Amino acid sequence: MNFEIIDGLATINVNSAVTLASAAVLLLIGNFTKNKIKLLDRYCIPAPVIGGFIFMFITWFGYSNDIFSFNFENIFQETFMLAFFTTVGLGASFKLLKKGGKLLIIYWAVAGVISIIQNGLGIVISKAIGLEAPYALLASAISMIGGHGAALSYGQTFSEMGYEIAPLVGAAAATFGLISAVLVGGPLGRRLIEKNNLKPDEDDDFDTSITDVNVGTGDKLTSLDIVKNVSAIIICMAIGTILSGWISEIINMGFPTYVGAMFVAVILRNLNEKFNFYKFDFTLVDEIGNVMLVLYLSLALMTLKLWELSGLIGGVLLVVLSQVVLIVLLSYFVVFRILGKNYDAAVMCAGLCGHTLGATPSALVNMTAVNDRYGMSRKAMMIVPIVGAFLVDIIYQPQTIWFIKTFIDKLL
Repeated sequence: MNFEIIDGLATINVNSAVTLASAAVLLLIGNFTKNKIKLLDRYCIPAPVIGGFIFMFITWFGYSNDIFSFNFENIFQETFMLAFFTTVGLGASFKLLKKGGKLLIIYWAVAGVISIIQNGLGIVISKAIGLEAPYALLASAISMIGGHGAALSYGQTFSEMGYEIAPLVGAAAATFGLISAVLVGGPLGRRLIEKNNLKPDEDDDFDTSITDVNVGTGDKLTSLDIVKNVSAIIICMAIGTILSGWISEIINMGFPTYVGAMFVAVILRNLNEKFNFYKFDFTLVDEIGNVMLVLYLSLALMTLKLWELSGLIGGVLLVVLSQVVLIVLLSYFVVFRILGKNYDAAVMCAGLCGHTLGATPSALVNMTAVNDRYGMSRKAMMIVPIVGAFLVDIIYQPQTIWFIKTFIDKLL
């Protein structure tokens, strides 16, 4: 950690260890603040969001007043995200996927259709106000569902086509989406639950089946057992990144590393159920995933630069604002009813706001905040991550490429 003057601004260079420690401290501050300010807890605002926002506004104040800025060495964020999705995969026994059944298919279809509507909305607005199509699509499903990774990847592609500021627009739109996702998801879930007086269904056979599948043996884990469980996560992460690289070469397009890691983890989980390679412990893996999730989001938010949202000007800002309004209205008035108008549906709507505006970790944080206040929805916690992290890409990616070929390639 050191200080230097860059363009007259005091810049604080923060190494990776201090960056990670700062994220942990902000997470604790967020939890403390949430417990002290009941309004935050009442509206299900996640603790990492609270801590991250506090720091974001501090850095924004320093930068906007030409006082100071931070330069973070943020090497852990992607690794934590990768680890989190790997733990999601390890929790996905085929027995559970079968139990997801009809509701999983419905939620998958809903998420896929919404991704198409998002791109369609962006194009319609672009035609109405004269905004160039690449910028409209970058402010639609690419950044809203794909997050920063997809926004920068597609942004670079558009930049090579001649749209020079595309990476900046994509990054700004993804930042706006991430912030919006964690701000609207919890309150929307709360509103649906309170308005309809919903309660978790403790007698749901689905919940019982999950408990049966993931129940621990009751035996105390040895140090070797813990090492094996942690090693399995790390190995799945490594193999998954290699697999994603191969797939990227085959399809000639970037393939998310976390999808590959989650896919490998699903295979290992189900092979282990048959061959018993090691004593899998769901509780341990689930808690590791929870830690990875909150640290990932804390890192993601604390390192965001609010001033980059200045890239959202004119038509692009109109598109991203319209995306937020679209998702909130669809979730509240349409999707909630399609999913069954019950407690699980309300929690899943909170999650939907997360991964259709920000990213799947945002969906998990939103749902966790709702679950902590009102009770667990195991259906939501199983179905939403699988759809948001992987299945929706099966629909979102091809239709996005179609929009690009239809509305951009023909202009070149």
